[in-house]
Amino acid sequence: MTYAPATQPTLYFIGVTTGKSSIMGVFPVWARHLGLKDVVIKGMDFPLHADPAAYVEAVAFIKADPLSLGALVTTHKLDLFRACREMFDKIDPHAAAMHETSCLSKRGGRLICHAKDPISSGLALDSFLPPRHFARTRAEVLAMGAGGSTIAMTWHLTQPSRKSNLPSRVIVSDRDPARLKDIRRIHAASPPAVPTDYVLAETNETNDRLLGSLRPGSLAINATGLGKDRPGSPLTDAAVFPEHGIAWDLNYRGDLVFLRQARGQQVARSLQVEDGWTYFIHGWTQAIAEVFAIDIPTSGPAFDAISRLASEAGKAA
Repeated sequence: MTYAPATQPTLYFIGVTTGKSSIMGVFPVWARHLGLKDVVIKGMDFPLHADPAAYVEAVAFIKADPLSLGALVTTHKLDLFRACREMFDKIDPHAAAMHETSCLSKRGGRLICHAKDPISSGLALDSFLPPRHFARTRAEVLAMGAGGSTIAMTWHLTQPSRKSNLPSRVIVSDRDPARLKDIRRIHAASPPAVPTDYVLAETNETNDRLLGSLRPGSLAINATGLGKDRPGSPLTDAAVFPEHGIAWDLNYRGDLVFLRQARGQQVARSLQVEDGWTYFIHGWTQAIAEVFAIDIPTSGPAFDAISRLASEAGKAA
């Protein structure tokens, strides 16, 4: 692919279907609000698990082009890091530990690789988890999908600094044995403070079984990309959520089958159901703050104003 040099300060969005994301409408509104002048956002779409050479070409362009200031990376976080690691002039500690990048920035001509998900996923989780939820319930966590988001979320939820507010068990499932091998290796370098199981889920019925085994109050996460990048859900319609559980779909757009399944049981199983909108806001504001070297609050009236502007710009259907 041939990339044209940027003619104004540009933030890139590296994903799969970037043109459908709400950020394309939200970013100009945020830029005006934050006082960022003459900046634009451009999407770079790649198929799932693209040829490593494609990632290298895109990152080389961003690194060399003066007005290309950085990028947010979604879906390709692990693959891009693996392909481009030697191109980064600096790798932040989270990225080094988790072998992923969710953000690229430049300082003084140096390309910096960041993993912002441990921060953004933690902020999103803490915004909706009831106070001391795991300490009170001894609930478990099932993360379906072993990509970069799950690596970050499991890191956040199992930090010893959480003391007694830890899940009693974490289960990570994926249909790709290589992804499970990756997350197991990353966890081994800094072992979670709770028992963790890694399950090959070649069929949705395996995820159904795992979901059905959870304790009341447990957190079930769709981190597969199904429902956004690809249609569907990691569960069948026969899956049963745990009573008083929390269902979190990292998606906020697409066919959102997982959300439909959870909402269908919301009353009968007393579920708390969350979509990925707050995660979207934290993920993007963390990246924008890094790329443009500005401060964006993560809570309080200033953050509420940013959230309101995003909602007014409208979620994509």
